Amino acid sequence: MAPHAHEHPRHPATTLASLQANTLADGLFHAATWVLVLAGVLLTVRAWRAESLAPPWRAHVGMLLAGWGISNLVEGVIDHEVLGIHHVRDDLGAPLGWDIAFLVLGALLVAGGLALARSRRARARPQRGRPG
Repeated sequence: MAPHAHEHPRHPATTLASLQANTLADGLFHAATWVLVLAGVLLTVRAWRAESLAPPWRAHVGMLLAGWGISNLVEGVIDHEVLGIHHVRDDLGAPLGWDIAFLVLGALLVAGGLALARSRRARARPQRGRPG
């Protein structure tokens, strides 16, 4: 099936070479994501060791959920829709429904995470610091 004139070129995994290229691109995306997660963890540990106030658990978990959702949205839009590298379910004739569900899940994670991080209880924690 040829792409429509308004679509970006797709790279269907119909050959071993295209499957390998798609898998490599997806793996590089996920590797970059894990590098960013590691950087965030290292910055968190650094702040903790410096005895900086850690965020309340609601703010921390909320931002983790929001980050996960943003990652899903970026990956879903770029890999699934713009580049067509792969879909959530490539084994189906019409994977668009699964792709949309993945994007909705990402949006819900962002919205729920931000709501949790911005909740009154997440902001109401009193500041504790070193005496002196």
